[in-house]
Amino acid sequence: MSSGEHLLSLSSDSPSPRSPHLDFSNLSSSLEYSSVVFEDNPQANLLVKARELSGDAHLDLSGEHSASPSKSQDLHSTRFRSWDFPMALPPPERKKGLVSWGSDSNLQHSCEYSPMSTSSPPRGSSRTNSVVDQVEIPRVFRKSMQFDDGPSREGNYRSIHINDPAMTNDKYRFRGNEIRTSKYTLINFLPKNLFIQFHRVAYLYFLGIAALNQLPPLAVFGRTASLFPLLFVLLVTAIKDGYEDWRRHRSDLYENNRKGLVLQSGKFLNKKWKDIRAGEVVKVCVDDSIPCDMVLLQTSDPSGIAYIQTMNLDGESNLKTRYARNETISMDFEEGEISGVIRCEQPNRNIYEFMANMELDGQRCSLSQSNIILRGCQLKNTEYAIGVAVYAGQETKAMMNSAASPSKRSRLETYMNRETIWLSIFLIIMCGVVAVGMALWLRRHESQLDRLPYYKKSYSVTGMRPAKLYKYYGIPMETLFSFLSCVIVFQIMIPISLYITMELVRLGQSFFMVNDKHMYYKPTDTWFQCRSLNINEDLGQIRYVFSDKTGTLTENKMEFKRASVYGKNYGTFLAASSTSQDKDIAGPSTASSSGKKRWKLKSDITVDSELMDMLHKDIEQDDRIAAHKFFLALAACNTVIPVHASSTCIESVNDDVIAIDYQGESPDEIALVTAASAYGYTLFERTSGHIVIDVNGEKLRLDVLGMHEFDSVRKRMSVVIKLPNGEVKVLVKAEGLRTLVVAAKDLAGGELDTWQRMYEAASTSLTDRSSKLRQTASFCECSLNLLGATGIEDKLQEGVPETIESLREAGVKVWVLTGDKQDTAISIGLSCKLLTSNMQRIVVNGNSENECLKLLSDAMVKYDVKSTNGRIENLQLSENAETDNHEIPDETKLNDLPYSKVRNDEGSQSTTKAPLALIIDGNSLVYILEKDLESELFDLATACRVVLCCRVAPLQKAGIVDLIKCRTEDLTLAIGDGANDVSMIQMADVGVGICGQEGRQAVMASDFAMGQFRFLKRLLLVHGHWNYQRLAYLVLYNFYRNAVFVLMLFWFMLFTAFSTTNAITDWSSVFYSLIYTSVPTIIVGILDKDLSHKTLFQVPKLYAAGHRNESYNLQLFWITMIDTLWQSLVLFFVPYFTFKVSTIDLYSIGSLWTIAVVILVNLHLAMDIKRWVLLTHCSIWGSILVTYICLVILDSIPVFPNFGTIYHLATWPAYWLCILLIIVLALLPRFIFKAVGQTFRPSDIQIAREAEILRKRRGYVWSKPTEGSADVRN
Repeated sequence: MSSGEHLLSLSSDSPSPRSPHLDFSNLSSSLEYSSVVFEDNPQANLLVKARELSGDAHLDLSGEHSASPSKSQDLHSTRFRSWDFPMALPPPERKKGLVSWGSDSNLQHSCEYSPMSTSSPPRGSSRTNSVVDQVEIPRVFRKSMQFDDGPSREGNYRSIHINDPAMTNDKYRFRGNEIRTSKYTLINFLPKNLFIQFHRVAYLYFLGIAALNQLPPLAVFGRTASLFPLLFVLLVTAIKDGYEDWRRHRSDLYENNRKGLVLQSGKFLNKKWKDIRAGEVVKVCVDDSIPCDMVLLQTSDPSGIAYIQTMNLDGESNLKTRYARNETISMDFEEGEISGVIRCEQPNRNIYEFMANMELDGQRCSLSQSNIILRGCQLKNTEYAIGVAVYAGQETKAMMNSAASPSKRSRLETYMNRETIWLSIFLIIMCGVVAVGMALWLRRHESQLDRLPYYKKSYSVTGMRPAKLYKYYGIPMETLFSFLSCVIVFQIMIPISLYITMELVRLGQSFFMVNDKHMYYKPTDTWFQCRSLNINEDLGQIRYVFSDKTGTLTENKMEFKRASVYGKNYGTFLAASSTSQDKDIAGPSTASSSGKKRWKLKSDITVDSELMDMLHKDIEQDDRIAAHKFFLALAACNTVIPVHASSTCIESVNDDVIAIDYQGESPDEIALVTAASAYGYTLFERTSGHIVIDVNGEKLRLDVLGMHEFDSVRKRMSVVIKLPNGEVKVLVKAEGLRTLVVAAKDLAGGELDTWQRMYEAASTSLTDRSSKLRQTASFCECSLNLLGATGIEDKLQEGVPETIESLREAGVKVWVLTGDKQDTAISIGLSCKLLTSNMQRIVVNGNSENECLKLLSDAMVKYDVKSTNGRIENLQLSENAETDNHEIPDETKLNDLPYSKVRNDEGSQSTTKAPLALIIDGNSLVYILEKDLESELFDLATACRVVLCCRVAPLQKAGIVDLIKCRTEDLTLAIGDGANDVSMIQMADVGVGICGQEGRQAVMASDFAMGQFRFLKRLLLVHGHWNYQRLAYLVLYNFYRNAVFVLMLFWFMLFTAFSTTNAITDWSSVFYSLIYTSVPTIIVGILDKDLSHKTLFQVPKLYAAGHRNESYNLQLFWITMIDTLWQSLVLFFVPYFTFKVSTIDLYSIGSLWTIAVVILVNLHLAMDIKRWVLLTHCSIWGSILVTYICLVILDSIPVFPNFGTIYHLATWPAYWLCILLIIVLALLPRFIFKAVGQTFRPSDIQIAREAEILRKRRGYVWSKPTEGSADVRN
């Protein structure tokens, strides 16, 4: 720069002739402004009309409007509409649902603020700063500048005496640093594990069955055999739980016995982590983990900066910076006396906030989240860091956040429980029939009991065994014993093996989903993740998808595209940004020759040559001064951290080139700082007290006096800096979406003194610090000089329009819930084909309960939407009597009035068949969700094809999901990428997290996680369809498989004097579900596919089969039970009539039934298999072979009563013919039913399958390529 004077200091409070001033507090004044969304149109204009601003308009963020009277007319001509935002507030308890909502809040200044939402900001947006379990936004902000902490209460904070753990812990008795994540100990493992397992009601049922079988009168099975199924399940689960807990114990032992450096007797000595106590001074070396939550006191960097990685805490891989206070960075810990007191808040789960203050030598300084490093983080790029432990062990934020997300149950499992109740009723009926029959038979033969087998006082079981005594208890007791004995015999009617089978099948399905290479995102090396194994099948029945916008539909990779500086737009001529390449950022052409450093960064910025030339002018013109201030504000007003390393440039070996990279929590801020660097304003150093900017080759050091970070209420960020010449400036960027307004002003004299006192008091306060800092910010963020505005582009992710279109064809409704402004969301909706040009848009922007009701009722009447509560009809009748309605011309389309309020004047005459799209803002949702207008919103929203909610807070997102869940039976899916999506993800039936640019909070709270939105298409249409079809059939088949076995035994009892005599051996009864028939069920449940993924992609409408419950419904259940009844009759009566006059013994007929029923159920399964692979063949035919082998082994044991049975049967031709006849007769009706149904009433899936088979036979190929054309790895 030619001038030796800093440009920022060239202008004081008096603005230049064209330097505009604005009043942000007056919502109806100053600037017409709306967000900018850049699509493919390179000529899109920046909507900030800065050139229209008058010179005396003031930008007042605090609420005190000041405008020159002479310019009032100009101010009135433009309106600043972008400040009408909803706000999420901690609400009163909601009447129904799990989420409560807040009412609006007023800012107690000269103007009222509409409620504001938490939406995406430039830094630390609610997307990064919101907490899963805590969403705290103050209700009222008072104008009073007097801060009162109220009465001091010991319980509100804790005192940590630095380097004095004895005083700290003796007085307060804080916890030690030992952690424990395990559930069990050696002493409590068995009782505690059994207690947890028996939370399943089915386990209690089978425990009762096993207990009954131990009673002598009820000992139907062998006592060991009856316990085997339950013991097997309990043992397998206990081994799994024990192994997992052993790993936790091992991890805890390793963590607790790690050693760290602790200041002891003036030296840093090794000490086990578990022995570290609050108050001790701890030293951490580079790449080491942090042993406890500690306040940073000193680092190896002279400025007190430390770089940490928080991946173990929140999953974010980018480096973050923490700072030591200037008061402590020069302390000598090993030589001098270290003392001081830290007063901090009580332990809590909020990892994004920390409120404390520190007293050293009688002076108090504030501590915040930037001064604390948490347990689990790693120290990076810093040789060492020294801090004092404030939270230890279980009280650390990492341990307090270790709770698991709430578990979910699948819809299919809920239906399965309904059918289990029906099976239980069948079980009771069958047991009652046998018991009543037993009573009637005993009464008829009461006089003959002493002469009948099994009722004589003694009888011989076999000739080889001694006589067995029998005690007769009388008809009533014998009837009761008969009922209970039948319960034991028929116990597998309630299939205990189904629970294990479903878990194994879900595990196998998850394996193939995780390893699906078509859901792998290579740029971030992200594979699909299954974080929950309970709801795989729900993916095949999703009816509503609730999606975030930024980072979910868009890439969240911000690119600086345009700027408005001094009333002129720059960058509008650019067609597209340049490809990503390394750029050398240097000063003027003399920079290289003068030996000044050059900056090399990776950037997508294409600079505007006109703007660049203006910045390098030597003449101190107003436009150049404004541009200089503009880019200086972009470089200074942020929390971005520069990371750089010196290197040698190949082209110019004499010049030092510094490779610089920017890291931050917000992509917006990184884009702005990168843009400033591209124009010659390179931020290359940041500490807790100052920043250094390279301004076209000259270093400019700015002392940071205070920073007011972005929050969701103010919608802005400001920094107070001190220039080398002593001047103090306030730099502000406001609004926080893709378009930002940049402003500045001088701060001097009494105003500076007042701000400093307020800032000091607020930043050291331990109560209501956030609201006090917000009041302090409002004091200085007023009467600002407008410098310009920025336009940032956030591109759509690849494949988003195609995915949304496919989901729509599949019958899935896609709703977008975003914190962005209305026009921004509409533009993205059009780009991704969520909104179409032929849709009628219904816009609801209400500012009161009555207005919201009016807008909803008008839209419902206009488009003939039926109301479920009749309120709309009553309201319409009352309005018909009024005469002050305003007419909307018939020829005016609603989508031509995007911000108009829908009226009902056209009545039913203007009904249209065009699809409807509802667009509603968060401010309206505040009144709707709180004021009992949910029914109207539900009726209107469900009648629309698309719903677009703008300016919604995180809790409002969850409320919309809850609205659908509570009022419909449809399954919901929520997908998002940020912390503000966590409540929505956890509320939905299925939660999907996107591994994006905003950390992993959404991923950690989700059921499934993936790298891109487009993978949702494959997840639902392919894997969801397969999983639902497989598990639905699996449940029905298990019911059939067990019921046919039980009914066969039931018929046998009716022909054996209603006794509980069992022809099938005890072990065969146990092995039937666990060994003989279990493996084919699991293999088919994992590998079977009714349609290929090509067909499912080609015809998305096939997904609607899940909506119609085609694979599992009550009708199918009853049809299955009727088929089961027929097959059981065939199983019993064919052998009965075949061997009625023979001398075949009891166990021989039992062996025949055993092998016949196993072959029957396996062939029944084989008839329904759609995809035969080697494993399927091995499981089907192998299970039959295994059954024969087991029968041979059991019949070869001499002590068993069935000894040698199979050897005799195998020599009888009638035995083999009987099995063949059973199979044919039992399956013939099923075969006929399937053939007739598929011929005359085929389903969509059957038609598609036939078309698929014809294509394969004729060698057809698909006419158009589909996504994921290669086979998935299963």
